[in-house]
Amino acid sequence: MGTFATLQEAREHFINDRFAMNAGMQIDEITEDTGTCSVVLTKDHQNAYGGIMGGAIFTLADLAFAVVANQIHSLSVASQVSINYLSAPKGSKLIARARCLRSGRTTSVIQVDVSDDTGRDVALFIGTAFKK
Repeated sequence: MGTFATLQEAREHFINDRFAMNAGMQIDEITEDTGTCSVVLTKDHQNAYGGIMGGAIFTLADLAFAVVANQIHSLSVASQVSINYLSAPKGSKLIARARCLRSGRTTSVIQVDVSDDTGRDVALFIGTAFKK
């Protein structure tokens, strides 16, 4: 069993992640080594040109990463992350699906695939979490 026994328990824990929560992000699913988060896009997520801000995409991916990392090893912190932006979202919602690629005694490597609700691949995020 992971850190969180239920989806509701994970949601209650991450309510304190105020930046992501204030941006409208939510946790949709959690298992032993996967997690899905999403956000309905609004004008608040747009950059000066009307596109979705890279920071909004990164924040969603980072939340999904944190959910899985802390499900595996609580308390975990990021020791390294990278993101590749693949294309601009065209839909009205972003979905971040995180899965653990490797879980060790003190570190985990987690991949997060971000897409929009049209199925368009938006970003690829890879991170290493360290058990504190």
